[in-house]
Amino acid sequence: MTEEDRLFEEATDLIIRLQNDPTSEVAQDMVRQWRARSAAHEDAWAEAAEIYGMAGSVLKRSRAAQKRRNRGGPSRRSVILGFGAGAAALAVGREALPWAILQARADHLTGTAEIRRVPLPDGSEVTLGPDSAVALSFTDTQRRVELLAGMSYFDVAGGNRLPLEVIADSTSSLCNAGGFDVSMDDGVISFGVDRGDIRVAMLESPVPFAETMPAGHWLSIAAGTRALERGVREASQIGAWREGRIVAERETVAAVVTRIARWLPGRVVLADPAIGARRVNGVFDLSRPLTALEAVVHPFGGRVRQLSSFLTVVTRF
Repeated sequence: MTEEDRLFEEATDLIIRLQNDPTSEVAQDMVRQWRARSAAHEDAWAEAAEIYGMAGSVLKRSRAAQKRRNRGGPSRRSVILGFGAGAAALAVGREALPWAILQARADHLTGTAEIRRVPLPDGSEVTLGPDSAVALSFTDTQRRVELLAGMSYFDVAGGNRLPLEVIADSTSSLCNAGGFDVSMDDGVISFGVDRGDIRVAMLESPVPFAETMPAGHWLSIAAGTRALERGVREASQIGAWREGRIVAERETVAAVVTRIARWLPGRVVLADPAIGARRVNGVFDLSRPLTALEAVVHPFGGRVRQLSSFLTVVTRF
């Protein structure tokens, strides 16, 4: 990564932090101090801020930015803006929690394209997908894992008097023995049962919901609307990401893009929300994640452009 790219990525991180909490004096002060470090920092801020739709008083173009535009050829900023990212751009990849907070809360976490098997204190095992994090809580009265980000497959050991509980966003799933998959993608929590059965419930929901899922069944819950999707698939397709495949059935493009993005470095920007809302079915090969991404969005008029080693943009043709 060049120095220019590194500064651009740092500026992007600051903008996402500021967008998550625009009234935060701490975030605003961090931005001011970072921009004041050099003209190159201000240059990177100007590019990133315009990409993320923060035009106006927050932008102050530096002379360095003007020089780069005059060198000939489009800059990353002009390319992305030309494709209509602007304020509509939606960064996917890592989950909403800032990675620094995840590091503080998590007992185990993974990086890009990393899959890790972690033994649990009760004899069970969890396999973490890329860019994923879990926090553990095992006592005499509970055995609990909280999925903080990403995706995971649980191989639950039997013979315990208490079920293993997995908390994922606004859901709780209980399993006495068996194997199941949990994933959080673009506000959608997905479950798939490989062996045994699990009991899934929504937490703090105005409409009570609890359902027992046997082997071969899958369920997805939209965290915001509580909309449900369910179906049946072969057990070999549950947690198929462990063998390098993503299996999608009636899932939103945004959710599948988020999942595949965990195998790509940097951020993936879905520039058109209309594409993200479409539904997709298919099996996608993770050994070539860029090609998999193209296969997801191409039927809906999407095109994938990898602008640098840390930024990939999905736009319309």
